[in-house]
Amino acid sequence: MLRVAIAGASGRMGKMLIEAVCNAPDMTLAAALDMGTSPAIGSDPTAYLGKSSGVLVTADLQKGLQDADVLIDFTRPAATLAHLAVCRRNGTRMVIGTTGFTESERAMIQDAAHDTAIMLSPNMSVGVNVALKLIDMATRALAAGCDIEVVESHHRDKVDAPSGTALKIGEVIAQAQGKRLVDIEVHGRHGQTGPRKPGTVGFTAIRGGDIVGEHTALFIGTGERIEITHRSTSRANYADGSLRAARFVGARETGLYDMDDVLGLR
Repeated sequence: MLRVAIAGASGRMGKMLIEAVCNAPDMTLAAALDMGTSPAIGSDPTAYLGKSSGVLVTADLQKGLQDADVLIDFTRPAATLAHLAVCRRNGTRMVIGTTGFTESERAMIQDAAHDTAIMLSPNMSVGVNVALKLIDMATRALAAGCDIEVVESHHRDKVDAPSGTALKIGEVIAQAQGKRLVDIEVHGRHGQTGPRKPGTVGFTAIRGGDIVGEHTALFIGTGERIEITHRSTSRANYADGSLRAARFVGARETGLYDMDDVLGLR
């Protein structure tokens, strides 16, 4: 049995991950982590399901992770990096779905992968990662004659923009052309912007309501337009992909991986 710990246990995604782990025949819930200020501390993380998990929600990282093979983390960058330090020391594998990391923080994750196995992805959805492959193909065929835009929509409580998935789409588009995203990205057009600069990738972020997540890459040519869109109507797809990632890193000692590795898309 793969022993799995969940970070952010009282959040929406944390609860969904806990339920998915408890329903997986090859996994057991080893720990549920949350902030020390969380009212869930000391409670059973599956009480809302009418079950008893045998673990209690804790803010003690060292104690919480001591019996875990893999930690699944969808929190905030500062919390994830704190978890990373303990996982690196213990050799606990990590599945990181947190977004909003700086380049230096991503470098810290890369360095930690010398000591434990880490799967890092801004989106765990199998469908999103298939869409990324389609976007790569479309870019290689269409970029020379098209303007490219990325539009993403999320719920009102999301704190980073553009989303990590939107930026990943941008990176795929840039890499397919042998470019760096930082050299071609355009954010927040406003006022007298002048004509669109050829070869750029525009980003638009929409925030509102309870939108789980929508991402569209538009390839806009003369007389035609291609749109590649992925819409999430539930977080269940993220949970399913996270469990696949946990199984993947659980079978490895070290290294930094992404969902292409997990899904065999590389």
